[in-house]
Amino acid sequence: MFFSKLRPALFLAAFGVSSLNIAYAADLEEVKNKVQMMCANCHGYDGVATLIGAANLSGQQESYLKQQLKDYRSGVRKNAMMNVIGQSLSDADINNLSAWYANIKITVEPPAPPQ
Repeated sequence: MFFSKLRPALFLAAFGVSSLNIAYAADLEEVKNKVQMMCANCHGYDGVATLIGAANLSGQQESYLKQQLKDYRSGVRKNAMMNVIGQSLSDADINNLSAWYANIKITVEPPAPPQ
């Protein structure tokens, strides 16, 4: 699983830091392309959903994302669009996409108290 080794490099690349190991550049580009082609229209490239009803994926636990994608692929979890997408994903795709979104850091801000 190249992605577990790539995690620090992916984090740096995702946030514009240019110290990405050149050996992983082609793999990273492949993952970025897969995110753009299969995920970004609904879940956003950055994991912030752009479609009403789609889940935000950034910052989710990697193991959770992997399990959900496997469940969509097998049909255990039902969603017309995600079942089709899931069936097209290899184990490596699932690992890579899950790691991509899990490594996007998010911040939260509680609502301000009423005035």
